[in-house]
Amino acid sequence: MTLLQLLSSRFEAALAAAGAPDAQALVQPAGKPEFGDYQVNGVMAAAKRLKMNPRELAQKVVDSVDVAGVIDKMEIAGPGFINLHLSTAWLGAHVERAHADAKLGVPQQAPKKVMVEYSSPNVAKEMHVGHLRSTIIGDALARVQAFLGHDVQRANHVGDWGTQFGMLTAYLLEVRSTEHTDAAIALNDLEAFYRKAKQHFDEDPAFATRAREYVVKLQSGDPEVLALWRQFVDISLSHCEAVYRKLNVQLGRGDVRGESAYNDDLPVVVADLRQQGLLTEDQGAQVVFLDEFKNKEGEPLACIIQKSDGGYLYATTDLSAVRYRHTQLGLDRVMYVVDARQALHFQQIFTIARKAGYAPADMQLEHIAFGTMMGEDNKPFKTRSGGTVKLIELLEEAEERAYQLVTDKNPALADAARRDIASAVGIGAVKYADLSKHRTSDYVFSWDSMLAFEGNTAPYLQYAYTRIRSIFGKGAMFDPQAAVVLTEPAERALALQLAQFGDSVYTVARDAVPHLLCLYLYQLATQFMRFYEACPVLKSEGAVQQSRLKLCDLTAKTLAAGLDMLGIKVLEAM
Repeated sequence: MTLLQLLSSRFEAALAAAGAPDAQALVQPAGKPEFGDYQVNGVMAAAKRLKMNPRELAQKVVDSVDVAGVIDKMEIAGPGFINLHLSTAWLGAHVERAHADAKLGVPQQAPKKVMVEYSSPNVAKEMHVGHLRSTIIGDALARVQAFLGHDVQRANHVGDWGTQFGMLTAYLLEVRSTEHTDAAIALNDLEAFYRKAKQHFDEDPAFATRAREYVVKLQSGDPEVLALWRQFVDISLSHCEAVYRKLNVQLGRGDVRGESAYNDDLPVVVADLRQQGLLTEDQGAQVVFLDEFKNKEGEPLACIIQKSDGGYLYATTDLSAVRYRHTQLGLDRVMYVVDARQALHFQQIFTIARKAGYAPADMQLEHIAFGTMMGEDNKPFKTRSGGTVKLIELLEEAEERAYQLVTDKNPALADAARRDIASAVGIGAVKYADLSKHRTSDYVFSWDSMLAFEGNTAPYLQYAYTRIRSIFGKGAMFDPQAAVVLTEPAERALALQLAQFGDSVYTVARDAVPHLLCLYLYQLATQFMRFYEACPVLKSEGAVQQSRLKLCDLTAKTLAAGLDMLGIKVLEAM
């Protein structure tokens, strides 16, 4: 159990023994040092139900709770709060246990099959800044779930099917025949290729007719057109993979299961929904009316499953995907990392999936919504000319800006080393600036603030890690088996912060809120700096030095593990 789980279970048992078996012990870190380390806040609510004096119930809890060896002192405060002071010896022992543990003292959860669906670009176009948040938030959540021992499957549900591919394959054939240009060259700039194809489609009726014919050929499985389509998808995905490598994101070709994978199942889904009596024909379209969702007039909203012309929509594909993920993959939890504008869509899909039996009650379906990345003009991030910013170009600019900072700070460093540092710092800065904000909030993209070496930024945390590691390069002999003895307040405060790592990770995993992991790491780095100023490490001697070195080493390991869960690299030197 984590520290919070341990304390909560003990105090809930004490509340039950005092006559409140259903009471919840709301144990949380104390807001101020004078309140101790933790505070129990569930007593007053239990006392109200029991019609007891809250302080009397609190005293009964204090008298019976089993916290020997964990809590040194308990105080009843105010109308019924219980302030807890953790045992300093327990904190020291926790540091020792965490230091010897590959997971740094974070308990592993009972493994579940968890899928995180994220990134999901359209392969007809290059990735732009609008794909950044889904990609890095999803990757962080997948890493956190894996850290806790879950069987994690990453899903890249790419848009690789639809009418536009008839247009694109027809144009690709035309370019190859008239310009004798192979596909790799023709698709080198996906955005330009798409624009030219669309312009040709709009201006040339003969080409438009030919493109529609290719749609039919593609959907009917014509071998030649399918081969062209596969080539188009392969080259397009290679552009995405270049972005993923630069972003240090754990998405590979094997994680791609696009819309095309569900194409053959779509008529089956429609037939099944019709057989279950869930479909209604409305103006030629097949729809599901949901009483759970009303329009302004109080009428049930319609979720279109099949258009009047026989075409399918995202809803159809997503329902097929839910059914596949339950029946074929046996998933326990599916997290869809998609922007907040799709909230109603997912609410409807999840509701229909439950009604149709595609997702049982114990299968978690979650829309992990996020807000918009804004420019400094507080409008959606665009180029100066108002166009879409390619994601790869944004990342390259981040590396170049970081390279200039590194060069200014350490011009004597070899160029290759400066490039490596710039890559870690620049990419880390972009990712952390996003992940450190609550995912549902819009945020303003600012180069100056994200690349700062002070404040809650990736460069600050990366520098803190490097600074700790430099301690071990200054000649001190470190014994990993040394005991931890906490005598100074700053030592104890750092140990307490380290003991809270597990609860931070658990909260992020449960609620899909990576900004809380960022906040924890920032607080840990800040607490370490206070410790380092107050408690000399290299100038201390004997057992004191060894204890402090272990605190340093565990702090570095925790920073590295936390940043790795965010997909951010650490550096041994900066």
